[in-house]
Amino acid sequence: MSDLSAFAITKKWPALHPEQIQLYSLSTPNGSKVSIFLEEAGLPYEAHLVSFEHQDQVTPEFLSLNPKNKIPALIDPDGPDGQPFGLFESGAILIYLAEKTGLFLPKDLARRYETIQWLMFQMGGVGPMFGQLGFFHKFAGKDYEDKRPRDRYVNEAKRLLSVLDKHLTENAWMMGDEYTIADMAIFPWVRNLVGFYEAGDLVGFSNYPNVARSLASFVSRPAVIKGLEIPGRG
Repeated sequence: MSDLSAFAITKKWPALHPEQIQLYSLSTPNGSKVSIFLEEAGLPYEAHLVSFEHQDQVTPEFLSLNPKNKIPALIDPDGPDGQPFGLFESGAILIYLAEKTGLFLPKDLARRYETIQWLMFQMGGVGPMFGQLGFFHKFAGKDYEDKRPRDRYVNEAKRLLSVLDKHLTENAWMMGDEYTIADMAIFPWVRNLVGFYEAGDLVGFSNYPNVARSLASFVSRPAVIKGLEIPGRG
């Protein structure tokens, strides 16, 4: 039986199965990346809902694992050298899990770094820019009379979608025919942009048919369907 008592977060979210990976998350694009990987890989894990509504992300217990107060975070009871290991930042978690399992990250060195390149494209571009667009289009920012901030992110979202669409012209996935962590990172954000943020018309999503094609393939995968709903919203 794994002992996770050294992690203060387990006081608020007790582990019923401490031998399994403990995921602390919410069904947002960043959270879904990790639950999708875990489902795709078939790794046993226990999901704990971090409720933004109840401000769980700023509790001392959550901050003890992720001082950035953002989801997701996880504890692997069988980490490096067989010791329990805690980690935050969705991109770092994806790389860690890919290396741990040998899945969804090419072993060829050049292709490996091309995959990480596209993962960083999402982390530094797609996520922040689509997220800001969502704020100015759907949430509090929509009430601003000055639409220049919104339009800035609309234009940046269009630029990023253009990059993706051109790349996907002759590629089924970000790494050609190989499905990787880059896809798990990028497509939940594209789905969120046109779905939850309701910004498809605003960015002219119909102008990016290759992105739409890959998104449709992505959301039809059984592991993705399940992973997108774990651990729910709150």
